[in-house]
Amino acid sequence: MIEKQLLQINTVINSGSTGRIAEEIGLKAISDGWKSYIAYGRNNRPSKSYKIKIGNNWDVTWHGVETRILDRHGFASKDATRKLVEQIQIIKPNIIHLHNIHGYYLNFEILFNYLKSAKIPVVWTLHDCWPITGHCTYFSFIECNKWKTHCEKCPQKKEYPSSYWVDNSYNNFKFKQKIFTSVENMTIIPVSNWLAEIIKNSFLNKYPTKVINNGIDLNTFRPMNIDKVKMKYNLNDKFVLLGVANVWDRRKGLEDFIKLGNHLKEDEVIILVGLTKKQINCLPHNIIGITHTENVQELTELYSAGNVFINPTWEDNYPTTNLEAISCGTPVITYNTGGSPEAISSETGFIVEKGNLEEVRKAIDSIRKNVKAFYRNACRKKAIHMFNKEDRYAEYIQLYEEILS
Repeated sequence: MIEKQLLQINTVINSGSTGRIAEEIGLKAISDGWKSYIAYGRNNRPSKSYKIKIGNNWDVTWHGVETRILDRHGFASKDATRKLVEQIQIIKPNIIHLHNIHGYYLNFEILFNYLKSAKIPVVWTLHDCWPITGHCTYFSFIECNKWKTHCEKCPQKKEYPSSYWVDNSYNNFKFKQKIFTSVENMTIIPVSNWLAEIIKNSFLNKYPTKVINNGIDLNTFRPMNIDKVKMKYNLNDKFVLLGVANVWDRRKGLEDFIKLGNHLKEDEVIILVGLTKKQINCLPHNIIGITHTENVQELTELYSAGNVFINPTWEDNYPTTNLEAISCGTPVITYNTGGSPEAISSETGFIVEKGNLEEVRKAIDSIRKNVKAFYRNACRKKAIHMFNKEDRYAEYIQLYEEILS
């Protein structure tokens, strides 16, 4: 029997939410008899798949320069992408699975021209909205709907992937529409129902779409002993409000957390994970800041130590932090935006309107009325039923087989 081969492409490998998702899809493919490759641009991490590094630090730097000056994100990294194509031609994968192809490491025009000619089936998991806009990754924060017709005069030019001078959103949109719709055999995978509805109104609506939610490792993210982390951060007798993000900015609700800090009770403390050292230095006394960590053990202990996980994101797809918190037995409060509420039920948390900190405070008080164990069992039961990576990523393997048959 000939071994089937899977090639995934993502900005990072086995790091952050998208990197871990690609890694775990690779693990599931391997367990089902596939040979797995992951091509990535940055953050070299251990992987059970065969790793393919795209470009080098200079490529990433120059791609960033072109983006800042010309607003042509995704059009640099030409040599790096040509070398990737050469490696793909040697591997001859049965399926090419795209994740984030933005992030200063890949030339999407060269890649898609190859995909068009090679006629290899493509699966594309969309973790944000960048593929369907002329610039930004999300647009709900500013309520922009230009992506439905044709982007131009981008109101978020300085947001990631930021351009300091030129606004090239009109041409970016035109080229994306032409290039991304040129592949014949492609299946689009939005990870939330919210994004699936967005895709229906975009130029990618010609392709078959299947929602596959993110999954997590339930053996890793589970209720843990919290004595060590309580002692480390002096949390004894504290009611802990936890927030976790890869990057903290206005969109992720950092300002909302700081405002919430003004309404804490004496025994309450906020812990934010994923901050920069500069951000930590600017925090008020009742917020504990922790830099980004790849130490999953400590992260899981922090999730378990939290009495409530707060995700005040103003725009998001299907954040895995919600899943991780619930799987560790911690209820979630999140804004009613994007796909963030889709993982929450009345037994596992609260959904409040964006920016309504008074409702956030009421939700915290409601959670405080019950002991932690009241939510722990319901949260864990929900995670086992809905978030098991083995179940979610088995859907990808089934999809691959269906495409090939």
